[in-house]
Amino acid sequence: MGSPEDDYNFVFKVVLIGESGVGKTNLLSRFTRNEFNHDSRTTIGVEFSTRTILVGDAVVKAQIWDTAGLERYRAITSAYYRGAVGALVVFDITKHQTYDVVDRWLKELYDHAEASIVVMLVGNKTDLAQAREVPMEEAKMFADNNGLLFVETSALDSTNVEEAFETILKEIFYKVQKQKQRSGQSNTVSLASENPASTAPGQEERRPCCVAL
Repeated sequence: MGSPEDDYNFVFKVVLIGESGVGKTNLLSRFTRNEFNHDSRTTIGVEFSTRTILVGDAVVKAQIWDTAGLERYRAITSAYYRGAVGALVVFDITKHQTYDVVDRWLKELYDHAEASIVVMLVGNKTDLAQAREVPMEEAKMFADNNGLLFVETSALDSTNVEEAFETILKEIFYKVQKQKQRSGQSNTVSLASENPASTAPGQEERRPCCVAL
């Protein structure tokens, strides 16, 4: 009680999607715990971790959800996307097949999430550049044409991992601020209340969060 993790102004739910094995779980663990696990076994069930960062003068708690192996069984449900204000669509730069299905992941995302969700395309595993199958220019053009943010990362050596999450969180924050200015209303919904384990009773009332963008 009273730890820095407990003091924040906003909670932003961000989901990680993409094919199995592209490195979503390691991106999550690198950003939230600065860890990398070489064991590629997947677990079944949705997992999430949190990290608090400063955006401008606001403290933002990122609640980042990982499919944790469900993607290989096509068992992801609308509940996974509910309340998400950001999404990272991850592919492996060394496996073109994982990039070829980005369209399908985007369709699923837009079918279940708010149309105004902030989306970033992430080409992971730049540490394996010698095995690259997806040219950066091709992925960047795809992102630009579809209104997506874009970055290439390496969860293994930490390249651009901080930048990826911080960029999408800042974009969400500025979008929320613009919405507040337009509506003149304060944020009222705590995304964390979607998962009772993440927020103690009564915290929703004292901690404003983002409404659907």
